[in-house]
Amino acid sequence: MTTNERQVIATTQAPQAIGPYSQAIAAGSLVFCSGQIALDPASGQMSTGDVTEQTHQALRNLQAVLQAAGTDLGQIVKTTVFLVDMSDFAAMNAVYATYFTDRPPARSTIAVAALPRGARVEVECIALASA
Repeated sequence: MTTNERQVIATTQAPQAIGPYSQAIAAGSLVFCSGQIALDPASGQMSTGDVTEQTHQALRNLQAVLQAAGTDLGQIVKTTVFLVDMSDFAAMNAVYATYFTDRPPARSTIAVAALPRGARVEVECIALASA
């Protein structure tokens, strides 16, 4: 792929896009992942768990998209976490820390009024294209 090309990244190991967007786009040396919520990729159903379980599922979904792009969580340079309730920050952060134990990426955490499908957390990222 040249630096002027975009490649759509798609996998059945993560929830299918629920709108007119791609799970991720690889461009040059970077992969731009759309936000992932706690949808089960097999059933398409939303997790009914608390923010702890939802964070785990969102990060597992993000990992699946990154794997489809030939990279992994360790290559993430920036994440953005969206929370419906900032009182969930500590619980989300505790789970997040287990996925990023060595040289964690830069991160922003933003409170939002609502997320798709009633999710409590959504995570998006930018990663290096190759692991």
